Amino acid sequence: MAKVKVFNMKAEEVGSIALNDDIFGVEYNEPLIHQTIVAYNANQRQGNKSTLTRSEVRGHAAKPHRQKGTGMARQGSTKGPHFTGGGVVFAPKPRDFSKKVNKVAKRTALLSALSQKLADKEITILDKFEIASAKTKDAKNFLDAFKFAGSVLVVGSNNGDAEIKAVRNIQGLNIVSIELLNTYDVVANKNVVLTKEAIKYLEEAAE
Repeated sequence: MAKVKVFNMKAEEVGSIALNDDIFGVEYNEPLIHQTIVAYNANQRQGNKSTLTRSEVRGHAAKPHRQKGTGMARQGSTKGPHFTGGGVVFAPKPRDFSKKVNKVAKRTALLSALSQKLADKEITILDKFEIASAKTKDAKNFLDAFKFAGSVLVVGSNNGDAEIKAVRNIQGLNIVSIELLNTYDVVANKNVVLTKEAIKYLEEAAE
């Protein structure tokens, strides 16, 4: 088990904690992480774009002019794509982009990503993350205390409205409840900050 330091919001060391190898010692599996992230991004797509084909636009199928003798190209309808108000060729239609990844694969990918973050020394452990004032200034003081390089993801448990309001105006600082943590969140942020409650949740889920 890896033993790491535990800090408070002021970046002061307040103890240490042993991290379970079943969670933070998982072998790095890049193909599985990639598969999970691709599926996550695909599942965020609404797939609801839609335009009209020539059979769906308003109008009629009557010839706009006679076949011969006008000097113009023959036309069978004004609903063709080359007419103003005509239909769209290969019009995009609503579709389902979702991809399925089973629960075991999702969890393995998440633990693999967390383990790699720990190996790269990009995980910080907090005793708790609380900003009762709901002020952006206090969230900024937290960032300044740790001097993080790059984006930061704070993973807590049952984050309150105060914490969410405090961080929402700071670019590069994100917050998520441990119950909603996914592989994309871990990979998309340079630094991951875990509270002791978040670690406890991961350990209980692994039992």
